[in-house]
Amino acid sequence: MKRIIITFLFICSISSIDAQFAENNAIYFSEELNFGNYIGLNADLNYVYKEKYSFKIGYNGNIRKPKSQPNDYSSGLAKAIIFGLENPYDQMENYQIAVGRISRLNKSRTIRLNCLVGIGYTIIREPENWQKIDNGSLIAENYIWNYKRDNTVNLIINPKIEFTFTSVFGLTISPMLQVNKYRIYYGIGIGSMLGLLKKR
Repeated sequence: MKRIIITFLFICSISSIDAQFAENNAIYFSEELNFGNYIGLNADLNYVYKEKYSFKIGYNGNIRKPKSQPNDYSSGLAKAIIFGLENPYDQMENYQIAVGRISRLNKSRTIRLNCLVGIGYTIIREPENWQKIDNGSLIAENYIWNYKRDNTVNLIINPKIEFTFTSVFGLTISPMLQVNKYRIYYGIGIGSMLGLLKKR
């Protein structure tokens, strides 16, 4: 009997802690598909305090057709069969941290604007030294190349419109601007949120 009472009290205390935490805090995961001068994905871990202040740690990965790619480049039939996943791409990865301020856009608290500003560490990989090869075949690609890598720090501006349909699930529309000394990324992300989003 003692074990049953202790177990019951433990479950009640956990529920109470969860309710108290949810009163002023929210923590959730968001992921988005990005479309802009690159395409890719964005994944963030988000924290919100009193539905006013926000903080995120995130990853942003994007690719595009290489700007340096020769006009007569062909990936060959072999790579075409696997949908070009091994083709050369301009790649930009970004690890970011940002803080923000939240504004409610309706009285029911289901739509909010989360204006985030932060910094990121960016890795840029781009193919260079294209060398044409005569393979006499349609199966293999007709160029070889090397990847050049640059690392830099950038500024991130990321206002998000968040639709918190329930306390645990929502959708997000997320314009983003990244500025560094090598590149400017601009795009918009569309995705979902899952976790503890707001007070129940």
